[in-house]
Formats: sequence, structure tokens, C-alpha cells
Amino acid sequence: MKKRVAVLGSTGSIGCQTLEVVDKFPDKFEIVGLAAGFNLDRLAEQAAKYRPRLVSIGNKQDVPRFRSLLPTGVRVTAGIEGMTEVAVLDEVDIVVTSITGTLGLIPTVEAVKAGKDIALANKETLVAAGELVMSLVRQKGVSFLPVDSEHSAIFQCLNGEARAEVSKLILTASGGPFLNKTKEELSQVSVEDALKHPNWSMGRKITVDSATMMNKGLEVIEAKWLFDIGFDNIEVIIHPQSIIHSMVEFVDGSVIAQMGLPDMRIPIQYALSYPKRLGSSFARLDLAAVGRLGFEKPRTDLFPSLELAFEAGRRGGTAPAVMNAANEQAVAMFLEGRLGFTDIPALVAKVLANHECRRQPALEDILDSDNWAREEIIRLKGH
Repeated sequence: MKKRVAVLGSTGSIGCQTLEVVDKFPDKFEIVGLAAGFNLDRLAEQAAKYRPRLVSIGNKQDVPRFRSLLPTGVRVTAGIEGMTEVAVLDEVDIVVTSITGTLGLIPTVEAVKAGKDIALANKETLVAAGELVMSLVRQKGVSFLPVDSEHSAIFQCLNGEARAEVSKLILTASGGPFLNKTKEELSQVSVEDALKHPNWSMGRKITVDSATMMNKGLEVIEAKWLFDIGFDNIEVIIHPQSIIHSMVEFVDGSVIAQMGLPDMRIPIQYALSYPKRLGSSFARLDLAAVGRLGFEKPRTDLFPSLELAFEAGRRGGTAPAVMNAANEQAVAMFLEGRLGFTDIPALVAKVLANHECRRQPALEDILDSDNWAREEIIRLKGH
């Protein structure tokens, strides 16, 4: 029986790679729902190919024009409500959440409430609302499977292991394109420079987050909730080759690592096929060709975003949601040329310092804090 899949963020990097995986296993998976924002031409091509039950786009006013691009029989909806409708479709077995930002929070929460399994590529969901979401996951008994290569690696390393015997999680980071830059050089970084990731092909926002190391900070908070572990038991190490995707250290000192080429299709496929592994024709790791694997400690003096994430995670409550929203807004301003590269973490730190944290927040509190942080960034910048 085919596993029926909905993809939220289908025109983005992870979404497109998810569809590549589905194409390799037409007897295993069926696309029944697609949701995207504003790349309507690509979404129309996807809808024509997969003939899903429902497609959602970003703006309601674009629905008439978009509908004219589609084959008959495909329903169209729009906005956050439309994305949520795709996520909770009766026909859906698993939802791939690959939207960037907190936009994916509400559809993910509603999908869990509807009893859908989740393949999570939207780290902001757990950063902003980890306690709330994981409580729902436990209540509903759904599978919550990580797609990020680092969390997929940890998930695989923990397979069959007793969680009480875990000493720490070790998240690897490539270090991004600016690993060996000086503080002065970082202050001169352009948008074009920041979008040149040495190993991975990702969307613009995530690529900038990787360059500032905020992406790794978000992954630290995500790991805390996915694997129910304290921040003191999570370590980040720079591994420029991106071959070891993450590691787990156990109480006896043994360390298990998961390795592979930097190819997101591998963790996507694992999440979709879990608990089985499917054979694939993706390129294989040749360790002799790689030659050497290197490791070093992160430079938090040059990349303070990582420590900001640890700080926000330890504060808990609405602090991670505020940090995440402030970062999203700051990165957007950087990409628009309105903010310098090193101003991103500096502004996020100011917003976090100005925030009055709410403990054990409800979803409304989280969304309110998200909005406040975005407005605070704009206020601090004066435009």
C-alpha cells in the first residue's frame, strides 16, 4: 500500500528534493497534497505532474489565475488556512513540513492534532513551540521524524539504544563560507558572499543562517525537544567536510556517528520510508576520496548566534520564539540590503534582552511574541 504524502513548501529546496525521492519510488509513495507560497509556475508544474487532491498557494487573490494553470480535478485553496487544509486532508498519511520560518507552526500543530505523521524539515516549529508540539505528539501517538541531516543522524544513532545511557549529542556544523574570516572581514560580507555555501544547496534564509551559525543554534533547540535532553548535554563541533552529520556519545565513552555525502535526499527518504530503509541510486560515500575528516571548536566570539540560541533555549518560555522571529526579520532585512551581516546577531541579542519572557506559553502567546519580536527589530532599526 502506498504511503500518501502532503508536502508543505513543495517549491523550495527540501520540497523539490522530497518530490525527487517520491519519483524514485512510485510504488511506495503518492503525492496527495501540495502547498507553496509564490512560485506559482513551479507549483503548477508539480500539480500537473502529481495530480494531488488539493493545492494551496500563498495569496487568495492569485487563486483564479492559478486555477487556470491546473488540470481539471485539482482543488485550490490559499493562505495559512489553505496550507493547514492540505496538512489535515483525510487522505494524508505523512506531512513533510519544509516551509521556512514560523509559518509552518500552525499547519504542523493541526496536522498532529489530526493524527498525521510528520517528517519535520521546519526547525522553527520546535524552536518556537517545542514543549507544546511534543506534548501533542505524545498525546496523539504520531511519528515525528526529523528530516534535517543532523537530527536524522542522531535519530539513526539512537536506534535501539537506551536513552538513559546517552551522555551527550554532538551536532556537527560545516562552519559555512566564513569559517576562517576575521571580525573585520565579516563586517564586509555581502549578500552574494553569504549565499555561497561550500557544501549544501539550501534556500536563501537557511543559507544565511548557516553563515551566521544561527542555523546550528536553532538545531540545538530542536534537538533538545526531539530527543528530550538538556542543553548541557548538547555540543556543537565544526566539521568542514559535512561527512559526519552528527554523533551520540554514550555513558561508557563510546561515540556512534552517522556518515554520508551532504545530500538531503538521503534523510528525506529515511523519514518517508521509516522504519524501513529503501535502496537508492544516490551517490555513495567514498572515504578514501574524502581523505581526511577535520574537527574544531566553534568560534562564538565571531559567530555569537550560536550562544544566543543556547541562552534563549535555557531561558525557555517565549524566549526561543522571540529569538527565532527576530532572526527571521533581521535575515530578511540583510537579504534586502538594509542590514549588515554582523548586525544580524547584534540586533537579535538586543531584541532578546528587551523581551519579557512568558513561561509555559500557549500557542497564542507564542504567536504574539513572534509578532512583537518582528516589530521590535523594525523599531530598533528606526524604519
